[in-house]
Amino acid sequence: MKKLPRFTIGMGDRFAHQGEAQLSAVESAFKRGVPLHPVWNKSNREHTLIGTKPEDLRAEADAAVKALNWTAPYFVDADHINLHTVDGFIAASDFFTLDVADYSGKPASPESLSAFFEKRSSLVGTHRLPLLDAPLEITRTDLERTAGKFLWAMQEAGRIYRHIAAAKPADTFAVEVSVDETDTPQTPAELLILLAMIADEEIPAQTIAPKFTGRFNKGVDYVGDIVAFEREFGADLAVLSYAVREFGLPDTLKISVHSGSDKFSLYPIIRRLVARHNAGLHLKTAGTTWLEEVAGLAESGGEGLEIAKDIYAAALPQAEELIKPYAPVVDIEIPKLPSIETVRSWTSQNFVEALTHDASCPKYNLQFRQFIHVSFKVAAGMGTRYTDALKANREIVGRRVRDNLLRKHIDPLFC
Repeated sequence: MKKLPRFTIGMGDRFAHQGEAQLSAVESAFKRGVPLHPVWNKSNREHTLIGTKPEDLRAEADAAVKALNWTAPYFVDADHINLHTVDGFIAASDFFTLDVADYSGKPASPESLSAFFEKRSSLVGTHRLPLLDAPLEITRTDLERTAGKFLWAMQEAGRIYRHIAAAKPADTFAVEVSVDETDTPQTPAELLILLAMIADEEIPAQTIAPKFTGRFNKGVDYVGDIVAFEREFGADLAVLSYAVREFGLPDTLKISVHSGSDKFSLYPIIRRLVARHNAGLHLKTAGTTWLEEVAGLAESGGEGLEIAKDIYAAALPQAEELIKPYAPVVDIEIPKLPSIETVRSWTSQNFVEALTHDASCPKYNLQFRQFIHVSFKVAAGMGTRYTDALKANREIVGRRVRDNLLRKHIDPLFC
């Protein structure tokens, strides 16, 4: 098991041009005494849509580290992989997000269910956890329902982990288990049962990404009951600490918040609870960098602005196709998107204000922002026209990427 530091931040970079800008933001916090460490992440879906390979992400991370003389630990995440996609990531990655959400609901064998119930019968009852106000109650029905939904999925996570461990030494990589894209949130009781399953599979998971109450849409703020989230998140942190003691899971086990970028209303809650529980945290920011690239090109004017407008003009007619892969994590009402003609008429300022996540700005358009978030495939189709524009406007784009990551995400959550 490659040990993860307490605080890590996942940084997606669709086109592999912002590694230095991203690392510069992390470095700024690190120099102020915040032990934050970068994790560059990219999924198989994103590699496929853009035409890149895991080796490209590794090269970007290594180049940024060399350019900035970064000497602290850093990681390259094979994001959202499964048995069908993992092989292409094994050589280049040292962090693997085992995504088994799609397998939830698939029934495990009667024999394995029976064995689990026998081994973990002690989960049924009352659990008193430090820093948890009320006892955690688990009934036999809870145990059976959770096992019926998740045991096969956790067994699949074990198969993926063992496949990776057979190909590279176990002490050279870290593992996360992700169930954040399941159909319903996991309760703290269900999370405890899931962690027992992970321990039984002997997966040395150091992060787990549960599905929380409310909507964690890409690139926009949290939608849901903040009070309920605070109660749930605090209970989840207590459950993780308890599971480490009870099940022998790694003492570095921490929560991973997926689609965590721009959840500004939750950052004060997460920060306070993480400190209260003396816990770790992994935050995945993913596509916020791509959005800052588009905003930076729009800000630059001229050809950069035309490219930003062309991306939208080409994307809107294929909106349903672009949205479909991200349906669980976006809420886009296509009729509410601006027309191509309207966007064509925008100035640089108009475009930037519509795209930039600033709730105090009356021009901010969260429908437009979410849609640009899922439209990176169009930019990929532009080939060198898009990437040459990134190079030509490196200073403006890099500044936006760095400032967004540092001021809007790292500072309020970690500093």
